[in-house]
Amino acid sequence: MPNLRGLRSPGHLRHGRLSGLLLAPSLFGLSAFLIFPILIVIWLSLNKWDLLAPMRFVGLANYADVLTDATFGNSLWRTVIFVVSVIPLQTALGLFMAVLLTRGLPGSGLFRVIYVIPWICAPLALGVVWKWVLAPYDGALNNLLGISVEWLSNPALAMPAVAGVTIWSQVGYTTLFFMAGLAAIPDQVLEAAQLDGAGGWQVFWQIKLPLLGPTMFFVLVTGVISAFQAFDQIYALTPNGGPEGTTDVIATRIYLEAFQGGFNLGRASVMALVLFVILVVVTVVQQRFFADRITYDLS
Repeated sequence: MPNLRGLRSPGHLRHGRLSGLLLAPSLFGLSAFLIFPILIVIWLSLNKWDLLAPMRFVGLANYADVLTDATFGNSLWRTVIFVVSVIPLQTALGLFMAVLLTRGLPGSGLFRVIYVIPWICAPLALGVVWKWVLAPYDGALNNLLGISVEWLSNPALAMPAVAGVTIWSQVGYTTLFFMAGLAAIPDQVLEAAQLDGAGGWQVFWQIKLPLLGPTMFFVLVTGVISAFQAFDQIYALTPNGGPEGTTDVIATRIYLEAFQGGFNLGRASVMALVLFVILVVVTVVQQRFFADRITYDLS
């Protein structure tokens, strides 16, 4: 019997060409805006360049310099503090508000819009507004409280203040996705639990929360990535790393290294690659953690 494994019909070939044409725009975007920039950053990390002088290849010297730099170590630590300060509270508040807004209470529609407004606004503009709100002498918050507190220039208060503004601006995003997750839970499941005698608290902990696994995974992964990359609001509130470097997160350090001071794009590229590796590792760990804890079938 002849071997027809390598033969394809004209219709099969046309289908393959059509699939390639349909995928071409996505492949071009993936290459132009993700793969190619990563390759450029890797190349820059192996060179010393200040945007003016000719690029000079230095090999792994930038890596050794950055990984032994105490300033960069401080940025890593401050970033971890920022992420740990933001993500748990942001997630808990988003879930709490989503539960309230899905109860159909009076005014829920209005509050849904109000909660999302900060998330859709420009982060830099929000940072400028909050810098005025937190100003030590003529700021709106101090005037409201009748005190004079240096929220952004005090090393002990700068990070909590920046984290608080970030939570305020991002909690609407978290609430939006938790509301979608709660709406996707079938009513039959909740009614069956209630018929079995489960109270409201038991329904939430034993039914709703486990079925929110996919939503929780998505919210935590995107939230952690966003927190590690936070820059706009932090820079607007506390430029140049804040008081005594207390808000000198990785994204701010990359910007300062690349476009202020020595204009060293090689060192900045190494820092960007370190951040990229951290995000990949954290995402993989989260995926492994949720792998056996997620239920996708809600039928």
